[in-house]
Amino acid sequence: MAIIINIDVMLARRKMSVTELAEKVGITMANISVLKNGKAKAIRFTTLEAVCKALECQPGDVLEFKE
Repeated sequence: MAIIINIDVMLARRKMSVTELAEKVGITMANISVLKNGKAKAIRFTTLEAVCKALECQPGDVLEFKE
């Protein structure tokens, strides 16, 4: 079982760069990259909320559960 992070998919749909997302969310590019590449062990709800606001999406658009 795994939780898949689909930030790269949402970035492509919104035609937004990682740099732009990092600026809008208020976290470093390194932290966005950790999330985007699925290397994060956790994500704060405040960060998830900021990502969703920046990408104009719902948490289910960014997070996916796979068995």
